[in-house]
Amino acid sequence: MEDSVVRLARTDERDAVTACVNGAYAKYIPRIGREPAPMHAGYKSLIAGGVVSVIADAMNIFSVVVGYPTSDHYFLENVAVNAAYQGHGFGRVLMEFVEQSSRMDGFHEIRLYTNELMTENLAYYGKLGFEEVDRRVENGFRRVFMRKVLS
Repeated sequence: MEDSVVRLARTDERDAVTACVNGAYAKYIPRIGREPAPMHAGYKSLIAGGVVSVIADAMNIFSVVVGYPTSDHYFLENVAVNAAYQGHGFGRVLMEFVEQSSRMDGFHEIRLYTNELMTENLAYYGKLGFEEVDRRVENGFRRVFMRKVLS
């Protein structure tokens, strides 16, 4: 997926973005006992706010990333790869996009959180250089907060 292009999501893609996210996170429902938070995000307003990007072709949205600059870091809210396309490198492409966006915006740190029961995510982010900085319950979810300092 080296040649994949990440672009802003269009307003007419809200349903496809939502379907991609729901498909990516559905596997976690039995594990955490409820729908993960990204399944309840307001994608209409997030897309309108210009913080949702996708990798897509004319027919499919393969992956979605929600991220934006804050006052002192870049916040990665959500990365989702359509269940049918997991393992094809789309997540890696999105993470490279997030790092590039962070640097372009002048930030030296990316922050994110994930559910503590999404152990695959914890391992994946660790391999990408993220370190755990906190664990706490927030909005009823047991979250692990992580950061990556960019060199």
